[in-house]
Amino acid sequence: MARFTLPRDVYHGKGALENLKNFEGKRAIICVGGGSMKRFGFLDRAENYLKEAGMEVKVFDGIESDPSVETVMRGAQAMIDFQPDWIVAIGGGSPIDAAKAMWIKYEYPETTFEDMCKVFGLPKLRTKAHFCAVSSTSGTATEVTAFSIITDYAKGVKFPIADFEITPDVAIVDPELAETMPQKLVAHTGMDALTHAIEAYVSTANCNYTDPLAIHAIEMIQNDLVASYNGDMAARDRMHDAQCLAGMAFSNALLGIVHSMAHKTGAAFDDYGAHIIHGAANAMYLPKVIAFNAKNETAKKRYGVIVDYLGLGGKDDDEKVANLISFVRHLNDELNIPHGIKFYGKDSYPTENGFVPEEVFLERLPKIAELAIGDACTGSNPRIPTQEEMEKLLKCCYYDTEVDF
Repeated sequence: MARFTLPRDVYHGKGALENLKNFEGKRAIICVGGGSMKRFGFLDRAENYLKEAGMEVKVFDGIESDPSVETVMRGAQAMIDFQPDWIVAIGGGSPIDAAKAMWIKYEYPETTFEDMCKVFGLPKLRTKAHFCAVSSTSGTATEVTAFSIITDYAKGVKFPIADFEITPDVAIVDPELAETMPQKLVAHTGMDALTHAIEAYVSTANCNYTDPLAIHAIEMIQNDLVASYNGDMAARDRMHDAQCLAGMAFSNALLGIVHSMAHKTGAAFDDYGAHIIHGAANAMYLPKVIAFNAKNETAKKRYGVIVDYLGLGGKDDDEKVANLISFVRHLNDELNIPHGIKFYGKDSYPTENGFVPEEVFLERLPKIAELAIGDACTGSNPRIPTQEEMEKLLKCCYYDTEVDF
């Protein structure tokens, strides 16, 4: 038996944000990140719609990119003090992910962060509040997923929280918000969405309910990502739907080791002045993981199906896998994303000498590999790497070398 869970309602299309005025409740807290939602007027609109619905509204703002455990705890305390019956998270993946974790702590104040990280081990939510997610970026799809990523900066590790309980009740997928994304964010979130869809399709938990979502998302991304990056707003609008479909797929089919590695390398070199941005990490690692997973015959065949849908050609599955890898690498070139950690600059752009020194990477490699194997996403990967294989794979991702094992 398997489970397929999505938000009860998904409002999509331009103007979807207005549905907030139909919510029923007494108090709503809006969780938001930096200044973009305020700057473009979406925060004011959301607040006004909720007030129009007759609610008292509080704003919890300043949620950082890669939200911390400390931010989660502060937000949860704000919720405990205010006692909202609606939590509305608006913005990119960071404020939505943070609000999901705050929601858990609000409903169960005795819960520790360690408790939250027990995969599919959360108690029943919705005893105090319902949750609405309003996405402004086209990548994480956290507005429809059972996942949240929170960073423990003391450990330099991103931890996924995974449980169907944190699937939002309502998702608002309004492309007007996504039209405000800067170009670099379009690139990184778009490659995150592509990775979600490809990993979901080859995951060991894939099924007839997730496959069509994953495949159609991949087709849409092929057609629209580069155009969206280059400023085509009709393509940008379609990408907002594509990433949501990819999210619906992976929330139920789960992911694989591209995400395991991205989670564990993202903040691992924070002391050298930068993070490896999640979407860029996925983009760099995806070709290597495709090559690694293709040693599994079932995965190889499924990669071949993706290639057939995309019209990339190939006389057999081996050739199709090679063509899929070339396709992803070409996308990275089009989107100005490096091919390896060694060439990843502090600004995320390709450079001859990246911000992660070779000796530091090699010194931390065994621990990063160990943590990646233990990540919640590893169990559904079609090929489970050993410690030695994970270290070799991460080296390929650092140096941009061929995966032949």
